[in-house]
Amino acid sequence: MNVFRFAAPDLADWRWRLLATAETEFDALVYLNNNGIAYPNDPFPTRLYAGAKRVVPFTGQDDLQTLADFHDRYRCHLAGYVGYDVKNQIETLHSRHPNRLGFPEIWFFEPRYVVELSPDAIEVQTNEPSAGPWHHWLTDPTTLLPAPKIPGQTGTIVQARVSEANYEAVVQQIRALIEAGDVYELNYCIEFYAEQLALDPVGTYRTLCARSPMPFSTFLKQQQRFVLGASPERFLKRTGQRLLSQPIKGTIRRGQTSAEDEALKQQLRASEKEQAENLMIVDLVRNDLARSAQTGTVQVDELFGIYTFRQVHQMISTVSATARPDASLADILRHAFPMGSMTGAPKMRAMERIDELEASRRGVYSGAIGYVTPEGDFDFNVVIRSIFYNAANQLASYSVGSAITYDADPAQEYAECLLKGQAMRDILGGA
Repeated sequence: MNVFRFAAPDLADWRWRLLATAETEFDALVYLNNNGIAYPNDPFPTRLYAGAKRVVPFTGQDDLQTLADFHDRYRCHLAGYVGYDVKNQIETLHSRHPNRLGFPEIWFFEPRYVVELSPDAIEVQTNEPSAGPWHHWLTDPTTLLPAPKIPGQTGTIVQARVSEANYEAVVQQIRALIEAGDVYELNYCIEFYAEQLALDPVGTYRTLCARSPMPFSTFLKQQQRFVLGASPERFLKRTGQRLLSQPIKGTIRRGQTSAEDEALKQQLRASEKEQAENLMIVDLVRNDLARSAQTGTVQVDELFGIYTFRQVHQMISTVSATARPDASLADILRHAFPMGSMTGAPKMRAMERIDELEASRRGVYSGAIGYVTPEGDFDFNVVIRSIFYNAANQLASYSVGSAITYDADPAQEYAECLLKGQAMRDILGGA
């Protein structure tokens, strides 16, 4: 692989100008963005995967094996996503709702360019003999597009797919299922959407990062479909033989004053309800990792850690394991996907109930966006706090959810959903 190094342009907002320019040039793009946020076991790198040299040829039949076989054959960089509905290939499940946004269930490509971005330098990796357009853009920054402006008020009407009254009725149904022993916990999600919306994807993503900077943020372009993501959560990371998952369960708002903020943080830390939800998912993740791990290596590195972000405090736990030598990329993903923090427990029954109770197809939401290195290391986020946009039909959407246990209060759970979606609603509505 050839490596070309450039000094960072002496321009304000050069990263946004570079992303805006690359978005017009390439139909396949994944931008990983940690927003400068520290995170245990590291956040995403700041890296751009641009242009498809090859697209993994998925057929809808055992696509995770297809992904692993492609990587085994080419030993290349890969970037893309695994959508939630790939669950139907892993287990005997189905998705009854239409695919309104039109995203493929799974999409990965081998990039023409892997671009590492640091504060003062840019490194372009490619198998091509030159840096292509990157040389032009970075040696003559006047060729870069202007930085995308943060959109003003749009007056867009953001609609709820599920009313508050219907939401609370479904939560009561879930509580009844839990009381009957059908499930122990269920992650119930609802969709909000805006139609006939002409969105500037890069400008909107910039606004989202300004409002809600997160360590696993992503900008993804797949032809005319976009994911603008502000995820705080890691799904699964592999470094050598080490596997790492960091489920989030437990959310509380930030305070208006430092004293209130600290009190809210301690309230979250001490919440028996949030701890019970978190522990249930930690146990599920331990079981998922154990299926790919060497015996006796699964451990909980941190339980109920409290981490602070711009909009919320979160309760995050860390589970790690040592992968078996014979555990392939397909095995590891198949055993852990979808992530337990987005399903509930027991996982199989929870997923069956989710399809019955939710009013929308999840699609990329609650799936995973990330990358695989030529050596086989990988890192994937959990696709939450994300806007999905189809420029062809001008439909924008985001979904939010929470873990419902028997002790759940329907009104409080709905308020938590609104809190999680506030930044995205404000951005789409131009507030």
